[in-house]
Amino acid sequence: MQPFTYERAASIEAAVATVASRPGARFIAGGTNLLDLMKVQIETPAHLVDIRHLPLRAIEDLPDGGLRLGALATNTEVAAHLRVKRDYGILARAIMAGATGQLRNKATTAGNLLQRNRCPYFYETNLPCNKRRPGSGCSALGGVTRSLAVVGTSSHCIASNPGDMAVALRVLDAAVETMRPDGSRRRIPIGDFHRLPGDRPEIEHPLEPGELVTAVTLPRPLGGTHHYHKVRDRASYAFAIVSIAVVLQEDGTGRVAFGGVAPRPWRVEEAEALLPDGAAAVVGTAFQGATPTPENAFKIPLAERTLKLVLSEGRA
Repeated sequence: MQPFTYERAASIEAAVATVASRPGARFIAGGTNLLDLMKVQIETPAHLVDIRHLPLRAIEDLPDGGLRLGALATNTEVAAHLRVKRDYGILARAIMAGATGQLRNKATTAGNLLQRNRCPYFYETNLPCNKRRPGSGCSALGGVTRSLAVVGTSSHCIASNPGDMAVALRVLDAAVETMRPDGSRRRIPIGDFHRLPGDRPEIEHPLEPGELVTAVTLPRPLGGTHHYHKVRDRASYAFAIVSIAVVLQEDGTGRVAFGGVAPRPWRVEEAEALLPDGAAAVVGTAFQGATPTPENAFKIPLAERTLKLVLSEGRA
């Protein structure tokens, strides 16, 4: 691990100002992903600004009936919150499907959204990786690809988004609230928060240098039945090979998003309209243009079978 300096932020404004003005500075809260990357020198921040003690942990009702999750609310706190369990069950289920209890106790809402996309070659610093060193090439192309993305990829990167929580938030049409270095605030729809790789896979989100996520907001509850199904190689502490978040209404309509298959939570609204027609119709539309490798092409029929299982349970 490279040497770094450290300070504890006294306020939100001070934290943002420091990271924006100091080259190599980064925010740290739970740190579950950042510290892992620092240990293998993929991330080498010169200065860490600790934001854990800032007033960004509250979970609050919104006047329109929605809910605001503070950026520093832990995964455990969110999943256990009464309103989340009652009105946003898909989010509670997705969080509980991720990591372990110890990690959920430390991982924050914002940190979960900002975890880096996963690829074994991203973590292997002796091999080229456009995410780690832009322009160096993608070792995954032609390599071991079983866990990697099949849709939304580019010739520069086929890493997959690892999150469970983000897939549920995509179905719920959440939004991300931030503070910019100039003190202004903005609201980013969750569908715009995770970028596709294109020719710049090192840029995974639209945040400006020094911009701080302060909260995630959920709109009024959708109602219906909430389902989150995760297919993985072992029963716990494993990323999804395929995951599916589904909200079903009584008339057979609903929403669906897929995890583990793309560089961001994968939701195609045109495919959702086909939910009454069954899993094959939904997956056929959602995965149009997919470019799987021979090693991970199984993910598409696996997504169809998993969605078929969820739909059969939801309509039973």
